[in-house]
Amino acid sequence: MKKAFAELVGTFSMVFCGCGAMTVNEITGGAVSHVGIAITWGLIVMAMIYAFGEISGAHFNPAVTIAFAFAKRFRWADVPVYILFQVVGAFLAIGTLWILFPESNSFGHTYPAEGFAPYKAFILELLLTFFLMVVIINVSTGSKEIGTMAAIAVGAVILLEAMFAGPMTKASMNPARSLAPAVVSGNLQHLWLYLSAPVIGALLAVMSCKLVKEDDCCKDGC
Repeated sequence: MKKAFAELVGTFSMVFCGCGAMTVNEITGGAVSHVGIAITWGLIVMAMIYAFGEISGAHFNPAVTIAFAFAKRFRWADVPVYILFQVVGAFLAIGTLWILFPESNSFGHTYPAEGFAPYKAFILELLLTFFLMVVIINVSTGSKEIGTMAAIAVGAVILLEAMFAGPMTKASMNPARSLAPAVVSGNLQHLWLYLSAPVIGALLAVMSCKLVKEDDCCKDGC
């Protein structure tokens, strides 16, 4: 259960800070700025990997957990528990933001930009998660994101993707991170794409692993 609670605390911290930056930016008329939001996401992910990488692997994302299991680096039997605690952590974070900033209308919920078709948002979110998981699968040890290399690499790619794709889709790459604010704010219209695209993108990243590394590159302990 220590691993599961580490996933809860890590996901809570990530969603609270990331969606918190978006919420504060909303209610202050842009005080944080788009750049500030992207930096916040990157830094909090980096910090949480340092904090919990050796305990739980610092997944904080159902798509990452599923992809690690698909890659045979993580037990399928443990996937439901990890996802449950990740989702609970995300809801606790958004619930806290709702208490602190009830005037917000979104709490950082994810949606395609005006004029950006949902199918385009689906493709973009899939690609964003593909790139993220390619980095994760290559810098992790087994199913764990541990140490300086993993923390900086994963935090940097999240900052990068939030920087350029945030204005178009909010650059979620994480079903739990999208689910909680959508439910709390009642904005469920595009939730389907934020639940499916990251998982598909992460699985494709694992499949691509064998194209550039040895056949056993995705097995546990590599």
